[in-house]
Amino acid sequence: MSASGGGKAIIAALLANLGIAIAKFVGFLISGSSAMLAESVHSLADTGNQGLLLLGGRQSRKSADAEHPFGYGRERYVYAFVVSIILFSVGGVFSIYEGVHKLQDVGHELEAPLVPIVILLIAIVLEGFSLRTAIRESNHVRGKQGWVSFIRHAKAPELPVVLLEDCAALIGLVLALGGVGLTVITGNSAWDAIGTLAIGVLLILVAIILGIETKSLLVGEGASADDTAKIRAAISAQPDVEAIIHMKTLYLGPDELLVAAKLAFARAQKLSDVATSIDAVEAAIRAAVPSARVIYLEPDVYGGPNAANPATDAIVIKGID
Repeated sequence: MSASGGGKAIIAALLANLGIAIAKFVGFLISGSSAMLAESVHSLADTGNQGLLLLGGRQSRKSADAEHPFGYGRERYVYAFVVSIILFSVGGVFSIYEGVHKLQDVGHELEAPLVPIVILLIAIVLEGFSLRTAIRESNHVRGKQGWVSFIRHAKAPELPVVLLEDCAALIGLVLALGGVGLTVITGNSAWDAIGTLAIGVLLILVAIILGIETKSLLVGEGASADDTAKIRAAISAQPDVEAIIHMKTLYLGPDELLVAAKLAFARAQKLSDVATSIDAVEAAIRAAVPSARVIYLEPDVYGGPNAANPATDAIVIKGID
């Protein structure tokens, strides 16, 4: 997986969540806490999430073939969508179901309450290390973006998924600890059930956020405004290009951008010279935006302001809209 995929963060989260899931389930068996059971399912779902993200990264590296001529880069989006919707939602719905069930049986007392408390405190520490790794990996690629902007606009889905997973896991652990702690203090197991319900609501909210963001990537996103400006500037800097008649971009995968443009050249220019100019334009685009790996440039003659379809395209003369 590429650096932008945050492989180190995914593996760290997978190992942490697997160990935590086992510990939480043991705590549930000993104490009977529904919040512990909800957190066990949560951590188990997170472990599956990381496994799917790693599988998606592996699948995306398959070479292009006749059936998929642009490669399998979007496999990462597909697996991230599965993670964000199915696994998170299953965990959330299960937690809500378990919380409602526990509210109907509020007379049930926790057994050995110190066990789940100790396990939850240890889990908070482990999740903190996992989140720290995800933050470090994200800092390598997010640049000057704020965290909200990074999660909303990142083209590689793995790091935003892991970041939100870890944040949700920490909040869920605090909710579970609060539910168990209040149950021990008050002797009322309704607090344990309320903590379980809160965990379920949290997971569903995270599922909705990730689902919306990943759906946008699946549908197809173009280059950022900054990269678009760099591409246009690189094209306009070429002396033989009279105008950018229209240009479209599309991410084929997190690290692969397609650029298609119709460029105007002088009427009297020889075909061999146009071909040389197009090669120079391609090199300039790749130098400006390295992720622009698939480039299609169509030479044309500028026919005035009505040459482009005003509903969809715009003529750019030397980079000026």
